[in-house]
Amino acid sequence: MKQLKDILIGFKFEVIQGDNNVSVSGLKFDSRKVSQGDVFFAIRGEMADGHDYIKSAIEQGCRCIVSEKNIEYQQNDLTVIIVEDSSAALALMASAFYNFPSKKINLIGITGTNGKTTTATLLHELYTQLNYKCGLISTVTNKVIDKSFKATHTTPNPVSLNHLLNEMVNEGCTHCFMEVSSHAIVQNRVHGIVFKGGVFTNISHDHLDYHKTFDEYIKAKKKFFDKLSPNAFALTNIDDKNGTVMLQNTTAQKYNYALKTPADFKAKIIENDISGLILNLDGKEFYSRLIGQFNAYNLLAVFATAALLGEDKLNILSSLSNLRSVDGRFQYVKGQNGPTAIVDYAHTPDALENVLSTINSIKKKNAKLFTVVGCGGDRDAKKRPIMASIAAKMSDQLILTSDNPRSENPELILDDMKNGLNQGERDMTLSITDRREAIKLAIKLADSTDIILLAGKGHEKYQEINGVKHDFDDYQIASEFLNQIEN
Repeated sequence: MKQLKDILIGFKFEVIQGDNNVSVSGLKFDSRKVSQGDVFFAIRGEMADGHDYIKSAIEQGCRCIVSEKNIEYQQNDLTVIIVEDSSAALALMASAFYNFPSKKINLIGITGTNGKTTTATLLHELYTQLNYKCGLISTVTNKVIDKSFKATHTTPNPVSLNHLLNEMVNEGCTHCFMEVSSHAIVQNRVHGIVFKGGVFTNISHDHLDYHKTFDEYIKAKKKFFDKLSPNAFALTNIDDKNGTVMLQNTTAQKYNYALKTPADFKAKIIENDISGLILNLDGKEFYSRLIGQFNAYNLLAVFATAALLGEDKLNILSSLSNLRSVDGRFQYVKGQNGPTAIVDYAHTPDALENVLSTINSIKKKNAKLFTVVGCGGDRDAKKRPIMASIAAKMSDQLILTSDNPRSENPELILDDMKNGLNQGERDMTLSITDRREAIKLAIKLADSTDIILLAGKGHEKYQEINGVKHDFDDYQIASEFLNQIEN
């Protein structure tokens, strides 16, 4: 329980009704979840405006409203606070409500189109091996030391985020590694959060259904670095043409990493095959079980981050060698008598191209590459033909199928993808709406030396169709069909 006056910190506000000398038991932005003692924040969202639900929140028992509109209410026991931006006020008040937990932990934010989950997860595993108590906030899962919590968003809302960070502080965590999505940056979910460092992985075509233009998407990522403090570090991949853009206006200490150009942290791939990578990193050679150039970048980002946090470089390299791939990120399963299936979250053109390029570079000379891929419904439709074109040109056999169609007709999504194919590619491409059947057919058609890429869903354990999430796990389904071959 807090006093309202003690959490109205860091922004301009006006109390137009009631007073701020009241007790607060919680912060809510969903009127359906409000109860007595809560503060309700009327936030303008993409689909709805929280100001339309103020009356509902009051009827639920709420007696404190934070609003952007100057409207008076008749209840004598009601406190109404007017702010310029309700989402920013929520973020700052959530931080104060939980005693500013981000100031008490070494918090590292990782942003970019691809590699966020792998980089954050590998950092968590690395620091666990180095005997630190640490937390993880990611697309796949949230962790407080070894306790896992279901992740509903890549980056949680400000209340959940500060609550989770506070739990980490209470459990003695010294570090937390966190994915920072572009949505979270624009929606002020990380507003007021104090980061020890920020890492940029790369940027490519994604989320244009939300940001509308690629320029706006870049600006969203850059905003994260713009807000870092002079006491933080900003680490960027300068092999990405937008890597230096991220650092243009930051006051943080600037560092970079690369495989192809001179950088503060440099690595070179010595070997890259199905068994893993051998890298020359910081003048030392080391082996990693992870595969592919994209993972070389992830490992380099992890190494650089740990070094900037003050860890001994030899200790970092030694621990990195023990790390395994993250669930749904180039995760492969091999049948004894069947082909190899690789499950990967690649759901953007750039990620798909990277994964296909890696597989083509490591597969045996006469082996074929089968790609099973779809695109999500109610999301950026512009990337659909691009992804199909990439998959067709880099695969021996393409099977188009459903991803998470959500509210869209899955066959129409496949039609959008086919628009990226020429007539010859269309004639060679199979379309199977049922993803399970598509996986089954790919495994049936492939020989034992072939490789099958199951792209797009990765770690997800569901398939969303018409608002319903059905149990679905690419890795489990592939394992099931491969075992049938063995038996």
